[in-house]
Amino acid sequence: MKNYKINNELGLTTIEVNERIINNQVNYDTVVPTKSIMKIIHDNIFTLFNILNFGLALAILFVGSFKNLAFMGVVICNTLIGIIQEVNAKRIIDKLSLISEKKAKVIRDGKTLEISLNQIVIDDLIIMNNGNQVICDSIILEGSCEVNESLITGESDPIYKHIDDELLSGSFIVSGEVKVQVKHVGTDNYSAQITKEAKTVKSKKSVLMYSLNKIIKVISITIVPLGVVLFLKQISIEDNNINMAVINTVAALIGMIPEGLILLTSTVLAVSIIRLSKYKVLVQQLYSVETLARIDTICLDKTGTLTDGLIEFVDFIKIDDIDNIDEIMSGLVVNLDSNNTIEALKKRYNLNTHWKVKDVVPFSSSRKWSGVNFESVGTFVMGAPEFIFKNDYERVSSIVNEYSSNYRVLVLAKSNYGFKNRILPKSLKPLGLILFRDNIRKEAVKTLQYFDEQGVNIKIISGDNVITVVDIASRLGIDTANNYVDASLLITDAELAEAALKYDIFGRVSPLQKKKIVKTLQANNHTVGFVGDGVNDVLALKTADCGVAMASGSDASRNVSELILLDSNFDSMPFVVNEGRRTINNIERSATLFLAKTIYATVLAILFLFISRPYPFEPIQLSLTSVFTIGIPSFVLAIEPNKERICGNFLNNVIGKAMPTAFTNVINVILIMVIGAFFNLSLKQTSTLAVILSAFVGFMLLYRISMPFNLIRLGLIVFGISGFLIGVLGLPDLFSLSELTLTLWVVMGLLMVISIINFKYLTGFYYKIKKKYPKYFD
Repeated sequence: MKNYKINNELGLTTIEVNERIINNQVNYDTVVPTKSIMKIIHDNIFTLFNILNFGLALAILFVGSFKNLAFMGVVICNTLIGIIQEVNAKRIIDKLSLISEKKAKVIRDGKTLEISLNQIVIDDLIIMNNGNQVICDSIILEGSCEVNESLITGESDPIYKHIDDELLSGSFIVSGEVKVQVKHVGTDNYSAQITKEAKTVKSKKSVLMYSLNKIIKVISITIVPLGVVLFLKQISIEDNNINMAVINTVAALIGMIPEGLILLTSTVLAVSIIRLSKYKVLVQQLYSVETLARIDTICLDKTGTLTDGLIEFVDFIKIDDIDNIDEIMSGLVVNLDSNNTIEALKKRYNLNTHWKVKDVVPFSSSRKWSGVNFESVGTFVMGAPEFIFKNDYERVSSIVNEYSSNYRVLVLAKSNYGFKNRILPKSLKPLGLILFRDNIRKEAVKTLQYFDEQGVNIKIISGDNVITVVDIASRLGIDTANNYVDASLLITDAELAEAALKYDIFGRVSPLQKKKIVKTLQANNHTVGFVGDGVNDVLALKTADCGVAMASGSDASRNVSELILLDSNFDSMPFVVNEGRRTINNIERSATLFLAKTIYATVLAILFLFISRPYPFEPIQLSLTSVFTIGIPSFVLAIEPNKERICGNFLNNVIGKAMPTAFTNVINVILIMVIGAFFNLSLKQTSTLAVILSAFVGFMLLYRISMPFNLIRLGLIVFGISGFLIGVLGLPDLFSLSELTLTLWVVMGLLMVISIINFKYLTGFYYKIKKKYPKYFD
């Protein structure tokens, strides 16, 4: 794409813009969007489990046993529910994304306009300033700025850029204001793929995703070879024809497939997204709801998170006897980039100045100061006292400390020398202190109290003076006694790492230090959430297990976060955590139902490789049992309220709870096979006993995971038992109740008693093992 010189004041004309649109020289979002509806339909239909079920259905069709195709009804219903819920979630995400989308400020026909990022064309003239993320590769035409390219290069130190330098898409402005000409658009941008990483596709650990993938992997490896061998075994049994061999093998294999588990999980997560949208929370990554629910440490930036970001100028305290403070402050305010501090000062000072500017150094989070060099007047610097005076800080420390406990304090200093390479001038003389007051968000105290009650460790990490941060923390009800540290005094990484584990309140923290604190906590087995809104929070937000940004914050902070609070309301956080807990705990309960069947079906399939009797189940029998002991209960339980704290490892918890049920069923089937051989029972008789007992054990598991009871759970069990009994009585071709003699009814009663004993013993054994070896279940 060729660029040509444009007028820095007029920008492109409407005709030039239209020409570029016709030539397809328009930017388009290379960020991974929500799936298209067709993609959602495709992904829900063509799953591994659906393909396996479809293959098994073809086998049943081949032998003409149409009644045994009932399991496909469950598969189709699950798929439809999954598609509907995911489409609903997509529409909500798209709507909220549109609301939260930031606009680009461009100059066209001499007018400043705000346009969608997808309306930018090549050669557009864009105005960019502090906090903006660079959308397209561009060339600076006017001004200068400092750029952080960590999202595309990994280098976190700001890079100074001036006229004719290139800005790479995916980087973000940390100070300064520039006019730039767009050089590349769309996939021609240097970091078209990097922008994806900075938006929704951050590779984060999801215990839920890992566990489900592990289940899929194990099943996919075992099911085909096991099915082939089992079919050969079944067809070799005397009096067992090919039709029965196919039906028996299909019954064994569909029992191994937790057909609704994956779709149930995606459906529950989609429902969570829909629910959170009511609290103005945009979920940018599906599994981030789960991650936030698992956090044990939450790191909070002070400004804009705990406070509303709208600071108030209080007073100027003179250190040196100066008469022209109004003119000095006006000169600074007029020539420095706008931020909350500058906006607060604009309300106080008259902005009349005639001084000629020689050089300007804008504020950055790493420098923590800004300044202006005026011709024939000198250089004035405003910022954090510790960073301006550094080793000479003692000359102002006493007066700074006097006010820091109640105010946010900046120092104003003067030098007769200018800046060199954006380094502080020598011989700085303090002129006075500028006092500001932060406004604490009214909902912050209640929210922090919630996290404290939930056992989540709270850390406040701020770039402000540590005494100011301690004052805010104490007003928020956080214990501050010997619990704070000035990060500017932590020189080495080892000192910072030690402080990260020891203290909860941090002042004078640089953006890179925020990231290192998060990484230290993660290295010590903590799941870390980070809430921030500024460009100085970007590195920490991207590093954290779950980054949460305020919609009112910078472009870059929103782009790297998994969750965005669209109304910038910190009060939404407990709802997000509770929704995550509901999701994980309920999926864990439902997954227990699915995996109990998968485990016992797999063990039985292996055992029947060595048992010379037909497999005791038919597909339609398993479908009936699964609908009332697994399918319907799992969906009802999955959408119930559940605020219990998440404990232990998901996969270990599920398998551990499913094992007693699975092995109780296995023992039952083995006993039935022995009894069948002893009494010379028919296949229909043994099959009836096996199905009724497997349903009985299934309802025992449902009873246990439904504790404590409420009306819905009790009704669910009653409904399940009633539905199953109606099915048994209404399908005499499948269940030979009339062929069960009094002896067999007694035997079935005894087997039920044995099932209760086995279930209780195996459950107790599981909890003993869990208590004795807790590390294997965490």
